[in-house]
Amino acid sequence: MISTIDIVITIAYILFIVTIGLWSGRSKKEKTESSSNDYFLAGKTLKWPMIGLALFATNISCLHLVSLAQSGFDSGLLNGNFEWMAAFTLILLALFFIPFYIRSGVTTLPDFLERRYNKACRDWLAFVSIISAIIIHIAFSFLAGGIVLETLFGINMYTSIVVIAALTGLYTIIGGLRAVVVTESIQSVVLIAGALIITWFAWNKVGSWDHLTTVLQSNQAADKLSMIRPVGDKSGLSWVAVFLGYPILGIWYWCADQTIVQRALGAKDENHAKAGALFCGFIKILPVFIFVLPGLFAYVLYKSNAMDLSSLQQTGANGAETLNTKGIYTLMITQLLPKGLVGILVAALLSGLMSQIAGALNSIATLSSFDLYKRYQPNASDVKLVTVGRLSAAIALLVSLALLPLLNQYTSLFEGINDVIAHIAPPITCVFLLGVFWKKASAKSAQYTLWLGSLLGVAVFAVNKFNPETIIGQIPFMMMAFYLFCACVVMQVAFSYIYPVQHTAESNKLYWKSLWEPLQVKGWSGIGNYKTLSALLLGIMAVLYWAFR
Repeated sequence: MISTIDIVITIAYILFIVTIGLWSGRSKKEKTESSSNDYFLAGKTLKWPMIGLALFATNISCLHLVSLAQSGFDSGLLNGNFEWMAAFTLILLALFFIPFYIRSGVTTLPDFLERRYNKACRDWLAFVSIISAIIIHIAFSFLAGGIVLETLFGINMYTSIVVIAALTGLYTIIGGLRAVVVTESIQSVVLIAGALIITWFAWNKVGSWDHLTTVLQSNQAADKLSMIRPVGDKSGLSWVAVFLGYPILGIWYWCADQTIVQRALGAKDENHAKAGALFCGFIKILPVFIFVLPGLFAYVLYKSNAMDLSSLQQTGANGAETLNTKGIYTLMITQLLPKGLVGILVAALLSGLMSQIAGALNSIATLSSFDLYKRYQPNASDVKLVTVGRLSAAIALLVSLALLPLLNQYTSLFEGINDVIAHIAPPITCVFLLGVFWKKASAKSAQYTLWLGSLLGVAVFAVNKFNPETIIGQIPFMMMAFYLFCACVVMQVAFSYIYPVQHTAESNKLYWKSLWEPLQVKGWSGIGNYKTLSALLLGIMAVLYWAFR
């Protein structure tokens, strides 16, 4: 339980964010009520700092703070690969995908698929995007936030989730993307500040890097400092699995998921969109040090008897005592921080939770209005589209709440969310990559690959869950994502020869003639040039991976 002053700080923060969100959404009331472009894409006025911060805030939720700390305690820096590998896919987003999205003037990514392929691809991606946003971006985030709030405040998990859902939905549904991005920018700063605070206090408690390495070595856990694990590592995240499997998840998440890419679609121009994506890539360096590393600090403190984890003890079915490490971040907050700062950390957790949910709700509203409703009501007014979007976001909130008991069965929420993504992403990654880089990728081939690839992913996921002892069940989810992707590539290539491409005037402009073509765009001069920023980011990532190999 936390003190009264911390509760006051937490409540004040929630009220502040809701007020800012409502004010931002109403600051241009006339346009918001009459223009769907302003509501869903912030009138295409977003600049690169806001885009980068909003991308980061939409990606990082309460789930990440809690689960990455848990993974740091359990396996060290290993799961930090999910953060650092994102930098490479954000470079792909900036260099190869954003130019098409911005130049074609699309409102949604399913809209892009229709222009490159056909309407059936658009319908399928819209459906999958809405479902994935509800499960991955909203329900899992609610679950992590509910667990933390129940532990800290003693409030029933579902009660706290409903309250947060109502408040976040209020300013998101009313204010649209402008309200989402403005609040996300604030929440990014608060979230990073909170994470830095807990990292600082945990590091001071550990004392020194020498003490940390000594404790790890004495407990045969020196590999916890390594980001690159050998083939056959028991974690299932060997360097091969990471470098083959992550791009499949990452390209879908960062380059082809409406919830994420919508921030770039609202950019003032192409240069701002590119710089915003790359700015997010630089920010993604931080989570390993401020989200994952504190969990490793907690492990060292636990092994040094400097942290009491008795409240996490539980008795297994065989009578053995084990640690339920889901609550490790909560214990770090309550045991390492003084009064007042606890409230700030809770505010940081709520920042991650609310920004993730807000971004997902706005993308669901956009997809429902433009890719579903407008397809069957092409003459619908802007006011009607906004109304349908708001109603869809409200329904999505209710559905996500209903899914919570099912998703709560995962032992590790972070692994759970990536397990789901690994079976959703392969066909979508495939049709986007081949569509952008291969002239012969046909509409029918993409359509059948999306259908059959998604069906295959669901079948494999079901086998893993209902009969995990099979050969399929023994394959790590990252490698499974790669194998499913390879199967989808074979499908689409084969179908492209069976059903040869027949380009329209529009689709003929939506693929790169060569890998060098997108680099011909001049861009801004100086350090802000997208090629300079990309090279700098690649260099920094190479140094970091070498240091933590």
